[in-house]
Amino acid sequence: MLSPLDHVLVWDLETVPDLAAVARANGLPEADSQSASAIIGEKFPKHLWHEIICIGALIASRADEHWEVQAIGAPHIGQRTEAELIETFVARIAELRPRLVGFNTNGFDLPVLRYRAMLHRVRAPGLACKPYFRRYTDDAEDLCDIFGSFGSGGKATLNEICRTLGLDGKTDGIDGSKVRQFVEEGRVDEVASYCQQDVICTYRLWLIHELFCARLSQEGYAASEESLRAKLATREALSPVAEVAA
Repeated sequence: MLSPLDHVLVWDLETVPDLAAVARANGLPEADSQSASAIIGEKFPKHLWHEIICIGALIASRADEHWEVQAIGAPHIGQRTEAELIETFVARIAELRPRLVGFNTNGFDLPVLRYRAMLHRVRAPGLACKPYFRRYTDDAEDLCDIFGSFGSGGKATLNEICRTLGLDGKTDGIDGSKVRQFVEEGRVDEVASYCQQDVICTYRLWLIHELFCARLSQEGYAASEESLRAKLATREALSPVAEVAA
């Protein structure tokens, strides 16, 4: 059986408010999106009121003294339903039993994924095979928590950390606050590309952290970075959904 050290899955969600869910929760007709929007206002919606638009993922396996990238992608609702996105993603987790790595995934992505899986009545035994929902375990590493030393005072954004450490940051022209606008304009492919870039940034930060923790040598870190560059170079013509869709 595979060990969580055999595979790492770096992931990220992009979401928009689920106005029908907000309406149901407040005793309103599902079609009353105007009242639902008013309830949310300018506040960030509660976890259970997010609809998943895209699931970005990078899968890497341990090869000798470095990590080899196997797949990168960001399937989205332009190709399949939200339920199908979730079903495919949790099935991959069940297959690989990986270490999950993300940025603010404990605080946002994991609880949203669980709510949406339950909403669609998706069976997700893979999420129960490891203590992914227990904070501070190695099975689900949240770099936002780790780099902030599990306190609010030291936290920084993914973009700030990447650029401070000399890595490429987020894609210019889009951030999380613009995802809803882009989706409403039919620009879901751009959201998927943005999500995929976040996953790549998170993976590169994780490699630096593995080097810092002496779980990678300098040579292993360099080889891991080269594997990522080679993977990206061979898939420039592919769509974001291409590799993790199956």
